Amino acid sequence: MAVDHDAVLGPEGWFEDFYPGRQMRHARAATVGEIEGSGPAKQVMNTAQAHFNDHFMAGSALGDNRVVFGLATASLVYGLASQDTAEHAVAELGWSRLRFRAPVHHGDTIEAFTEVVSVEPGSESGAPGTVVFRHWGRRQDGVVVFEGERSTLVRSRGA
Repeated sequence: MAVDHDAVLGPEGWFEDFYPGRQMRHARAATVGEIEGSGPAKQVMNTAQAHFNDHFMAGSALGDNRVVFGLATASLVYGLASQDTAEHAVAELGWSRLRFRAPVHHGDTIEAFTEVVSVEPGSESGAPGTVVFRHWGRRQDGVVVFEGERSTLVRSRGA
């Protein structure tokens, strides 16, 4: 049975919906749990003990709890933004300008925001275009913990 992909995709988020300066506060937030917080650090053999050693962190300047692996934080922010920014994406083209502004600990809740940096139409009429987004995430206390840019190839309406 064929799936009508347009029937399951939202009405927004097409290339034409984005313009430089557009800002979005994304609807969902997520609390960082044990698995996504330290699991990735162990999988990539990150040797920074702040990610996986409770006793090492006791009394440290970063707090008494383990620090969430930075790329897990970035992935969480990008994931929270995806429904609004990548639902009609053809391809993820790259991440850049990643900045980890403050520590994230297990149990912190992260919310995501986006600003459209630039839009570049495809080379042919109706072809997907490139959208560059600046995403940032903040903790439940309002502190910005992550910023980064993401380039995405987004479908045009009716293509």
